Amino acid sequence: MTHTVEILEASPVTHNVRRLRVEKPDGYRFTPGQATLVGIDRDGWREERHPFTFTSLNEWDDLEFTIKIYPDHDGLTARIGELAAGDRLILEDPWGTINYKGPGTFIAGGAGVTPFIAILRARNAEGGLAGHRLIFANKTERDIILREEFEAMPGLECVWVVTDDDSAPEHMQGFVDRDFLKRHVEDNTQNFYVCGPDDMVDDIKSILTEMGAEPDALTFEE
Repeated sequence: MTHTVEILEASPVTHNVRRLRVEKPDGYRFTPGQATLVGIDRDGWREERHPFTFTSLNEWDDLEFTIKIYPDHDGLTARIGELAAGDRLILEDPWGTINYKGPGTFIAGGAGVTPFIAILRARNAEGGLAGHRLIFANKTERDIILREEFEAMPGLECVWVVTDDDSAPEHMQGFVDRDFLKRHVEDNTQNFYVCGPDDMVDDIKSILTEMGAEPDALTFEE
């Protein structure tokens, strides 16, 4: 089923990420971590739909998406970057395999953090995040999405990793690779949630499995 909804607010989150607050259709519900296919209600774009994750909670009156914009690509996100309040989107029903199974480590690369936003917000609203860790890799410090919000969540351990930013010595430098995970993951029996570029997700899944993580404890988008 498709739903046509109005954008209520569009605002920047970082230099290349936008927050869209949109109408919520009656009875529309999702599980934190899920996504939907989104299109723009304009000629030539209604059938061009890409998956984006909900970053709002079901309890909110509206839906929220936190979307990385790629202005150099003549595609959907470039057009979304131009939208404003009053424009309309087309949504489909929710779907996705990322869902919360219990405390553990969340490993995200870039915009791959978006499925974890609603999950961590929900856990924070339900009593805190003791026993949860977020390892978040980005090219530079200014690419970190919602850093202040994550750091303000009681109990959440945040590990910021940058791959191309020598000006941020307080952050870990380099990639979330085998050496990094062997240094920073002490409990291989915990839950792991992984989302990011396909190659990164495949590599991390393989490394964690080699380190002894149980397949049922690995959550990622299939």
